[in-house]
Amino acid sequence: MARLPTRPCARLLALCALLPALAGLNICTSGSATSCEECLLIHPKCAWCSKEDFGSQRSVTSRCDLRANLVRNGCGGEFESPVSSTQVLRSLPLSSKGSSSSGSEDVIQMTPQEIAVSLRPGDRTAFQLQVRQVEDYPVDLYYLMDLSLSMKDDLDSIRNLGTKLAEEMKKLTSNFRLGFGSFVDKNISPFSYTAPRFQTNPCIGYKLFPNCVPSFGFRHLLSLTDRVDSFNEEVRKQRVSRNRDAPEGGFDAVLQAAVCKEKIGWRKDALHLLVFTTDDVPHIALDGKLGGLVQPHDGQCHLNDANEYTVSNQMDYPSLALLGEKLAENNINLIFAVTKNHYMLYKNFTALIPGTTVEILHGDSKNIIQLIINAYSSIRSKVELSVWDQPEDLNLFFTATCQDGVSYPGQRKCESLKIGDTVSFEVSVEAWSCPSRPTEHTFTLRPVGFRDSLEVGITYNCRCGCSAESELDSTRCSGNGTYVCGLCECNPSHLGSRCECQEGENQSGYQNLCREAESKPLCSGRGECSCNQCSCFESEFGKIYGPFCECDNFSCARNKGVLCSGHGECHCGECKCQAGYIGDNCNCSTDISTCQTKDGQICSDRGHCVCGQCQCTEPGAFGETCEKCPTCPDACSTKRDCVECLLLHSKNPADNQTCQSLCKDEVVTWVDAVAKDEQEAMLCFYKTAKDCVMLFTYSELPSGKSNLTVLRKPGFKPSVQKAHLHTYCGFLLQQVQQVLQRHSGLSALSSEDGGHGEGRDRHCVDSCSSPS
Repeated sequence: MARLPTRPCARLLALCALLPALAGLNICTSGSATSCEECLLIHPKCAWCSKEDFGSQRSVTSRCDLRANLVRNGCGGEFESPVSSTQVLRSLPLSSKGSSSSGSEDVIQMTPQEIAVSLRPGDRTAFQLQVRQVEDYPVDLYYLMDLSLSMKDDLDSIRNLGTKLAEEMKKLTSNFRLGFGSFVDKNISPFSYTAPRFQTNPCIGYKLFPNCVPSFGFRHLLSLTDRVDSFNEEVRKQRVSRNRDAPEGGFDAVLQAAVCKEKIGWRKDALHLLVFTTDDVPHIALDGKLGGLVQPHDGQCHLNDANEYTVSNQMDYPSLALLGEKLAENNINLIFAVTKNHYMLYKNFTALIPGTTVEILHGDSKNIIQLIINAYSSIRSKVELSVWDQPEDLNLFFTATCQDGVSYPGQRKCESLKIGDTVSFEVSVEAWSCPSRPTEHTFTLRPVGFRDSLEVGITYNCRCGCSAESELDSTRCSGNGTYVCGLCECNPSHLGSRCECQEGENQSGYQNLCREAESKPLCSGRGECSCNQCSCFESEFGKIYGPFCECDNFSCARNKGVLCSGHGECHCGECKCQAGYIGDNCNCSTDISTCQTKDGQICSDRGHCVCGQCQCTEPGAFGETCEKCPTCPDACSTKRDCVECLLLHSKNPADNQTCQSLCKDEVVTWVDAVAKDEQEAMLCFYKTAKDCVMLFTYSELPSGKSNLTVLRKPGFKPSVQKAHLHTYCGFLLQQVQQVLQRHSGLSALSSEDGGHGEGRDRHCVDSCSSPS
């Protein structure tokens, strides 16, 4: 997680950036800004209204608010709301080739070259830049070689390196120059042999190689030149030396080769390659203390007229940070050419020193040419942006768009490029705070190892234009204050929105007039008492009003988090309901249409309509209109129309569609005998107009539908003999008796109109005997 900035203003901005996550909170009004400049610092979306008569005398309307709110509250266009912006000052087009007839000084590998950015704190702005590795770009290669004794066979292998390397590099560029330097280590103990007998020949007594030159720190032997024969000649002159410990002083040499630009001959418009060859590990900063060297390296060039390093025995070895800084400052790509056993150490160094690569060097350096070609290809296949002199109050955000056309947020590096490819970067800039005084900052963006750079000038948009028009002892402030950006800043001992009141003996009297009662706080604690009247604060939750700021439109009862259930308005703590709603929080509807059945009954006469919903009072009744009640006395009559319709059309199934409206909530099952296991079913029977007695059971299913089990039996016409009717009625009564034994206490229908009966034999026989 990123740390919050340490500066007070920066911390304020960082915290404010988190506040919009709190839903419904107006960050501008909650910031309590008392001036235009304070408002601009709260959040980049905040604006300040400088209109003189903005707001109301009876309320403290915040001049610091969202722009839309200020316009809605009557500010018009008189507000301060600066935004960040970017202006391109210089943008030369990218070149396509390097060593052209017009000269390499015109080669452009990065555009634009200069940009001006105006920043409002917290408001991010962005700009685009492009980088291209042009073809046939000049190359300067400085060969820095370890000449300690263990590198003797390597020295023999590179006697003709210049010629061979130039031939290969001509395939990559038509403008190639080569230079040469060597190093061993500091010529002090314990790094080298310092006894008098070793002064001229440190190899005395060493049987394998008894003659060598004295140890030295760094020697610049050949400035960069296109005469490769000079390189070969200089290499043939060299002899190895001998130091005492295993690590070498190569980093002293690397630093001098980087900073001694005039001595080495680095061209301004060329790719700078520094090849560092060794078979051992390097000394780094603080190692010099072993030899009594406590002075840190100053990062400067220390070559004398003989091109020898003069402070080798006076200053400590350079640190990795210093090396990285100086290499980047001089656009030098360092190539570590090291033996296999030290590869991982130097590989780790590349992560700490930008623009550095590492290649494995054979024990005798015979692969040095291919190694350099590989390193050159690796360097030219990637582009990585570096930042120089970034102000501490700026945040930079990078998005790289590489050759594949894909954008990579948070990345400032592209790899796997071919020479001639163009990549682009979007750079977003954000300021955390404002400088203590008006100032301009600059920082530089530069691709690692490139000469080209983009200079970005930063100005801070922290001042309000209306502040420059302030009026001292303004008549708008009763002559007792300074009018600035729509407000009066009162002189000492004066107060009021127009500085119209003066502090004194009557101050306590003024304040008492701002209390609703003697024991109550001033302006109910929700306003300012100024000149005997309350000016109510604004709130992100709503409006505060009243003579003593005692009322608001947001402290009423809520239902499920909604003020006045969304069916009313809040007035001074009380919900004023819309027509059709009642209750403390307006959640109760007075509409009874939702409680009515199709025949106009309210809750099927089994309950009451409360707030638009039926509350069933009949035991066993349920449903939206209390329409379901298997245990109610008239339950059977509600199903009679469905059963009669199905009975009428039982011989013509195609006509059953006519019964769908009557039986839409019914599941009907026809049986030849009533099942004996329907213990929870209601038994219903009645005399039909044509077929004597009809028998069925009725129960409710979990799905909300009704389950009807109807007894299926051929009907009898009125002309049927009475004996047959008695037989049929007897059959029905037998069915009824069996069911009644299992459904003791349940009612059964027996009459045509759905009336109740006890299932008596005589009733059935009489009903069957009577003409219909």
